[in-house]
Amino acid sequence: MVELLQKLNIEGDIMVRAGQGILKILLVILAVKLSIRLLVALSDKFYQRQAESRFVQDTRKVITMSALTKSIITYTLYFIGLTMIITIMGIPASSLLATAGIGGLAIGFGAQNLVRDVITGFFILFEDQYAVGDYISLDKHSGIVEDIGIRITKIRDFNGDLHIIPNGNVSNVTNHSKGDMRVMFDIRIAFEEDIDRAVKALEKFFEDYRQKEPQLTAGPKVLGVSDLADSAVVLKVWAKTKNMEQWRIERELKKGIKETLHNEGIEIPYPRKVIINK
Repeated sequence: MVELLQKLNIEGDIMVRAGQGILKILLVILAVKLSIRLLVALSDKFYQRQAESRFVQDTRKVITMSALTKSIITYTLYFIGLTMIITIMGIPASSLLATAGIGGLAIGFGAQNLVRDVITGFFILFEDQYAVGDYISLDKHSGIVEDIGIRITKIRDFNGDLHIIPNGNVSNVTNHSKGDMRVMFDIRIAFEEDIDRAVKALEKFFEDYRQKEPQLTAGPKVLGVSDLADSAVVLKVWAKTKNMEQWRIERELKKGIKETLHNEGIEIPYPRKVIINK
């Protein structure tokens, strides 16, 4: 009878300790989740103030650092929580280090891509290769950078697809958002038209357009005759705009040029057939 009671007491103690361990693990998980939410909210608030500050010139860098800070907070707290859970489970830190030493080589081979992603991510940020909001091309993918983490970069292309690229795979980067963007295209007028008259009409339109378009940084202007085609004189138009405004301004310029030439009675050539009846 005494042995039975002792056995029951031992089993009861084991169940109590197991229950306490599970409760501690749940509390650690809850604390980690709440800490991540709190610190991320504080980080967002801090960087929002920085972005709204009049001393900050480039808000894209602020947004990029905000995304990086949130990644660091998340990974750091997950690591701390995992370490605490392992300790609660009764695995001492010395044993954990010994296990890490024994299996370090195998883990190293498995985690080398992760380490490469993290190191490359820091170089991307410190070298300012690109930032959140930039229009870039990474190998075969092009689009707007939505997020930069310490391990991955997220790019949204113009079709709406989201490309998630490990930072370790980033090799050739083309940043289309550094500096002003160029607008250059050709327009055609008939051979019979007066070139100087056409250029004068276009320059008048360009002068009016410059007054109402603050995103222009240079031009627009007619560079001159770029080609003599089969049925047209080709004029080249050039301008510079602020970042990501080049497509809109090019569309507006082409529309305005067509209307200007039409109003001035200057013919824009188009394919035609002449039938001679003998």
